[in-house]
Amino acid sequence: MNRSLSLPFILCIILVFIDQGLKIWVKSNFALGESLEITPWFKIHFTENPGMAFGIEWGGVIGKYILSSFRIFAILGIVWYMFRLAKGGASKFVLISMSFVLAGALGNVIDSLLYGLIYNKGLVYNNMYSQWVMYPGIAKLNFEGYAPVLLGNVVDMLYFPFWKGVLPEWLPFWGGEYFIFFRPIFNIADSCVFIGVILLYLSSRKPESWSSHNSTS
Repeated sequence: MNRSLSLPFILCIILVFIDQGLKIWVKSNFALGESLEITPWFKIHFTENPGMAFGIEWGGVIGKYILSSFRIFAILGIVWYMFRLAKGGASKFVLISMSFVLAGALGNVIDSLLYGLIYNKGLVYNNMYSQWVMYPGIAKLNFEGYAPVLLGNVVDMLYFPFWKGVLPEWLPFWGGEYFIFFRPIFNIADSCVFIGVILLYLSSRKPESWSSHNSTS
């Protein structure tokens, strides 16, 4: 393996362990919808996400299969691209940025691949009502399983309701409505993807940062 990839891959593994450790702790100790307030603007709020990042859902069971499969192919593509970048002399900054994206993709695909097999409870899709159905109580990690491979749900828990209140009446469309900012609930893997994309964007503003030769000169 290219030596320049050692640090990015080690960082990726550490981030995945942190992500999975928090997810397993939350799913094994919280009921769906249960919250733990850390500060008034930060809560651990357990929810399960059968779809994409930040709680976005799409396409029921078929959509879940497509999204999970896409994540797997995306991971393979990211790894291939990282080797290509390293071979081309990319800087550590760029490779580390890619490692954040890879860690995020891996963290969420592990949920889809394994959580349906190792936990006894999770969201399941009800074809009659065309929606995902919640479950009572706390799930147990006992390998009984609640869904096949690729149909496990992603565990989300990071919630930052910085502001809650009723919007002014004069505001178009949403005036007078109760509003929460920031409403989406996400996880460390989602954060890794976001951070990685931001870092890649910043590096694209300085094309010379993509080359290890320029960054060390």
